[in-house]
Amino acid sequence: MVLKVTTLCIPAGGSGEPDPSREASAPVRVSWQGCSASSGPRPAPSTASWPTPCSSLWGGRRRWTTSTTASSTATRSGSGRATAARRSTSTASTPSSITCGTEMPRGWAGGVRGGVPLSPLPASLLCRRFVHSRNRAALSYTLALNHLADRTPQELAALRGRRRTVPAGVCMGTGSILHRSVKRVPIPLSPGAVTPVKDQAVCGSCWSFATTGAMEGALFLKTGVLTPLSQQVLIDCSWGFGNYACDGGEEWRAYEWIKKHGGIASTESYGPYLGQDPGATSASPFLPQNGYCHCNQSELVAQLAGYASVEPGSATALKAALVKHGPVAVNIDASHKSFAFYANGVYEEPRCGESTLDHAVLAVGYGVLHGKSYWLIKNSWSTYWGNDGYILMAMKDNNCGVATAASFPILA
Repeated sequence: MVLKVTTLCIPAGGSGEPDPSREASAPVRVSWQGCSASSGPRPAPSTASWPTPCSSLWGGRRRWTTSTTASSTATRSGSGRATAARRSTSTASTPSSITCGTEMPRGWAGGVRGGVPLSPLPASLLCRRFVHSRNRAALSYTLALNHLADRTPQELAALRGRRRTVPAGVCMGTGSILHRSVKRVPIPLSPGAVTPVKDQAVCGSCWSFATTGAMEGALFLKTGVLTPLSQQVLIDCSWGFGNYACDGGEEWRAYEWIKKHGGIASTESYGPYLGQDPGATSASPFLPQNGYCHCNQSELVAQLAGYASVEPGSATALKAALVKHGPVAVNIDASHKSFAFYANGVYEEPRCGESTLDHAVLAVGYGVLHGKSYWLIKNSWSTYWGNDGYILMAMKDNNCGVATAASFPILA
């Protein structure tokens, strides 16, 4: 059952009075990300793939992009050391079959046909062909080239750092949410539970971003203050709990570390995100400890009483968790090229698996667009990816496993 929420938008730079004309025609959606208004004219429904940025529960003000045209290749953003997968990339030979994302020397997309080398082509050109062919198929979403266009499959896989393990002898949280009518759940109406989109760089640390995103939302609900929490402290310090920094990890292991140590450090207290494993050489002498764990020198906040898993596969339970507990850490199948080049619209990939989950993200809301139910997901691949770093993922048939392995923290 979709929760109908009425929240009025205040246009940026406006008088502060709500604009009922925007709210009246907005699709129903529930979100922790918040309400924003474009300063320009509202695009026609036939050209916009995103809903009007209204009907929100949480989050700061932001501008949503509604362009559906494929953009040119963006400048590659982010920094950090390459993972072991990237270091082992082979460039000794040229494969005979070249596709977008094929393992190749960077900037080269040549091949061999009948013993005759083909002309070198930019890898982004093949990706552009893939993007255009998908967009011509008139799907419920559109693709666009982005900063990932020149990365190899190994480099893309390194971004998906969710480890596929099952807790051995560990109780998964303090319980699970059962089927519950969303109408019986009180609706919080204060915005601000979601921090800006971040960039994990070439590091499989998505699990740390999902964990801190859920913790930030829970801490905001308790204190009314939005505090950016440190992903780097989890990368540096949770090795003893089974996480492997840039080589992957799991949220429940991070929760266990936070619970044992009495909280987690803020970004301001611990230091900036490095996008590298502990001990890796830093390019800047001013970055603290070069990635070594130094949580004992930081102030810890957000003491954890426990964590809970949402009933696997239940959209109703996940909706209830979002409304009552705020942003929820979820795991998805993000292994497809269509995900890497997503731009806008409701993403529905028939090849997505419900159990082959390889990437951790943050669910911040849900809604309906053009008759399709969706989850509003915050990624950690920078604002160059997706729609300012966000994606609408289809709710139908638990596409890509959004509701398979969801969890949220319970603060002390």
